[in-house]
Amino acid sequence: MRLQGKVAVITGAGSGMGRATALLFAKEGAKVALNEWNEARLNAVICEIQTAGGEVVGARGNIADKETAEQLIELAVSAFGHVDILVNNAGVMDYMQGVAELSDDVWRRVLGINLDGPMYTSRRALHHMLAQGHGSIINVASIASLGGGAAGAAYTTSKHALAGLTLNTAWMYATKGIRCNAICPGGTKTNIAESMQQDRIDAAGAARAGTYASIMPVMLESEDIAGLALFLASDESCHINGALIPADGGWSAA
Repeated sequence: MRLQGKVAVITGAGSGMGRATALLFAKEGAKVALNEWNEARLNAVICEIQTAGGEVVGARGNIADKETAEQLIELAVSAFGHVDILVNNAGVMDYMQGVAELSDDVWRRVLGINLDGPMYTSRRALHHMLAQGHGSIINVASIASLGGGAAGAAYTTSKHALAGLTLNTAWMYATKGIRCNAICPGGTKTNIAESMQQDRIDAAGAARAGTYASIMPVMLESEDIAGLALFLASDESCHINGALIPADGGWSAA
């Protein structure tokens, strides 16, 4: 097992990439602490892991809330004694608005979940990782971290900022045994569209993003991203630090 004896914290673990990552990490021997805002989905994942013989704890809540994020890390430490891996997966879409059409509430919501949450969890996890002298932080960014055409202004900004957080964290703690990398998925089969109120989607912005989406070479499965996260969490990637890794079938090469 590639994560035997490791403790992993995973946000947004109730569905999609987070769920696939939680199941795979537990299968590979990790003890997992999970966050999810939807209680039914959280309980379903916990039950599935426990049924398979895995060790798991979970906490429901919005990761954009500082207390929720910090308590998740402490839950892992309280339950399992330490934290070795943090996967910042939770995220929401915007409504495809450009800056001219962007509302304050969308800006704050998207940056809160996509950027504030990963900062809060990373900050608290790093206290423990630095004390023990090792740790791997994996941020689930996006192809929108690498360009400007995939979504609206709020989502694109949040994912660019998450890439910056990744790079700075990698550099700051590279001599302390801490690694931080980001996965930049392309189109992936998840339920993130549930975070979009259909009547609020900006038609013109969606059309512009659709132009970019039309050249997407492949649609990925959540398990594809989970497999890459497993590699970055494992000792096999011990010298990979500060990488922004596209997982998009070549979309970002266009």
